[in-house]
Amino acid sequence: MQLNFKEIFTAFMVLFAVIDIIGSIPIIIDLRKKAGQIQSEKASIIAGIILVLFLFLGKSILNLIGIDVNSFAVAGAFILFFIALEMILGITLYKQEESTAMTTAVFPLAFPLIAGPGSLTTLLSLRAEFRTENIVIAVIMNVIIIFIVLKTSARIERLIGQNGINIIRKVFGVVLLAIAVKLFAHNIKALFEIT
Repeated sequence: MQLNFKEIFTAFMVLFAVIDIIGSIPIIIDLRKKAGQIQSEKASIIAGIILVLFLFLGKSILNLIGIDVNSFAVAGAFILFFIALEMILGITLYKQEESTAMTTAVFPLAFPLIAGPGSLTTLLSLRAEFRTENIVIAVIMNVIIIFIVLKTSARIERLIGQNGINIIRKVFGVVLLAIAVKLFAHNIKALFEIT
């Protein structure tokens, strides 16, 4: 086991930017309103498990079911695209029959918002460059930050206020839309290069 603090820090920063938990605060607040509450511990742990499992088994699982990484990322880009549309236009496209705290903790919070196609494909890219144990530590550090943000989302909402939330929601909706388009464009291009 070789711990390299530079690798850990780089992997942490890359994942932090891709997961963008700070930018997801408006979505988290919105989900909390729909579900009544968010189970921060469960959402963080589930997201962490998904990220670590995908780090070790991601490529094998996708290959086993005949899906390449690019197709997976394109599918995830569509999900992010629709979440972004909800944020920008103030509409509800995604409807849950029973919006319980547990189902919200898993979908869409743990997956695809936190452990989404962007972060999962990033893990596969990081694995090609860095040692696995350094990436695992970077994932754990991100999960701790995710937990803190989820736990304090109500306090953050009170601090910013409803108008602030609405503004941030629209701004980050556009950012999320741009990420979805970039993810789609990059991976659809890669798909056409493969065929």
